[in-house]
Amino acid sequence: MKVQLPVRRAILSRRTYEAPAEGRGGKVRLDFNENTSGCSPAVRRALAKLTGKQLAMYPEYRKPTERLARYFGVHPEELLLTNGGDDALRVFFDTFIEPHTSILICEPTFPMYRYWAEIAGARVCAARYGDNMEFPLEDVLRGLRQNPRALFIANPNNPTGTLIGEKELRSILQAATRTVVVMDEAYSEFSDFTALPWIHEYPQLFVARTFSKVAGLASLRLGAVIGCAESLALVRRAMPPYPVNLAALTAAEAAAGDPARMRTYVAEVKRLRVWVAKEFCGLGVKTYPSAGNFLLADFGPTGPALFRKLERQGILLRDRSKDMGSGFVRITMGTSAEMGRLVKIVRKEWKPAARNGITPKVN
Repeated sequence: MKVQLPVRRAILSRRTYEAPAEGRGGKVRLDFNENTSGCSPAVRRALAKLTGKQLAMYPEYRKPTERLARYFGVHPEELLLTNGGDDALRVFFDTFIEPHTSILICEPTFPMYRYWAEIAGARVCAARYGDNMEFPLEDVLRGLRQNPRALFIANPNNPTGTLIGEKELRSILQAATRTVVVMDEAYSEFSDFTALPWIHEYPQLFVARTFSKVAGLASLRLGAVIGCAESLALVRRAMPPYPVNLAALTAAEAAAGDPARMRTYVAEVKRLRVWVAKEFCGLGVKTYPSAGNFLLADFGPTGPALFRKLERQGILLRDRSKDMGSGFVRITMGTSAEMGRLVKIVRKEWKPAARNGITPKVN
């Protein structure tokens, strides 16, 4: 029997998103921007209290939504919970993006914007961050004149760490009168800036958030979409009735109830960002200012060999050589012990590329 599946053309023509490989357990995982210090102990206590009866029932969302809305500082009708941050992005394609329409993004950036666009059969228009990873504001404003269905901005941007502030954001929102503007704030807690207060002034603005990073709940998958109530009501139409599981809701409430844990983690990330950048600078490695829980570095042509050595010694980094240039790497800020181990091995193993036959001196 010969069977031919009627697969959509958009699926056949797109590339599969390659997430980090399996088998990462027991290694120093500085490759996926996870909170390697772990979630709050309050989360584990709350999960342990769930009963078999509760797990057998469909979850209810009103009370958890009310509590988490208070955490974000918004009204419940301005908050939509989703199955992880990736799903928080997908709902915009389900709601606003027709096949053969376009979206606007700024690359290099989080690959899921392009991923969902390709599945939706949409065209992707991309501005590029500058040589020093500066935000391409003029190119974005120029792109908005074509009225793309949506503009996606990671703020801070992954992997560059670039942060846009009030001036740039206002210019964008004033130009985007026929475009949905999605601010992906997966790392906003590390940056001291959020677009949340702007949702009442700009109905085209949506903010996507996640509990995977600062709260350390990546394995439980909980994201959020925040916008003015009238605009968010349209997005709700694209959502299934039970998108979020009870364990994720329970864990998020517990994490939100322990803000001290998150503040401690954020403070440590900020300290380590400065320290690692200083250590690398002393080795002649270029780093870029970052407002996330990671650092982008350029080790040059000898970088990929170093990254392979680190992997053999159990330290995983996110090699960005293929899409950003040989030697570019994104490094998650792990614990103090993990970062100390990384710097120690880099000092020992890294050999800068020779220039004109001269090997740069390492301090």
